[in-house]
Amino acid sequence: MIRDAAEADCMSLTALSIQVWLHAYATEGVSDDLAREVLSTFTPGYFRDIIADPAYRLFVEADGENLLGYVLLDLESPCAEKNYGGVEVDTLYVQEHFHGRGIGRALLDHAIGSAGARLWLTAWAGNAQALGFYRAYGFIDIGTAWHEFEGQKYENRVLAYQAA
Repeated sequence: MIRDAAEADCMSLTALSIQVWLHAYATEGVSDDLAREVLSTFTPGYFRDIIADPAYRLFVEADGENLLGYVLLDLESPCAEKNYGGVEVDTLYVQEHFHGRGIGRALLDHAIGSAGARLWLTAWAGNAQALGFYRAYGFIDIGTAWHEFEGQKYENRVLAYQAA
């Protein structure tokens, strides 16, 4: 069941985010810089602030009280790449145990129903699984963006979707 996130979800959103983030990015183990990044980014306070901010929409896929995934939309972050515009999919995370069950697709469908078909996002260039998923959904690569922390730069692909 997809629904709006609630403040009661903040602890589960934090744990799910840390798990998914580490699985995607800590492919060679957990270093101090990666640990600092993930633990300073995903906190219950972060999610409380997001839920309260009208510039964001946060939808969760839940099975009863258990969260399986979520999509976070930033309504005020238009894509400057090739003047695409649109609404940013800031984060789409599905717990690995639930990959291949259509949850990511359902969350994106819900995002389109809520915010329109002009969605865009950035995905780490090293995350072949995510890039393949987005391409299969219909996103196209329109450019490059860089994520920087602790003196390191990580290449991200800018992907855009627009319904035919």
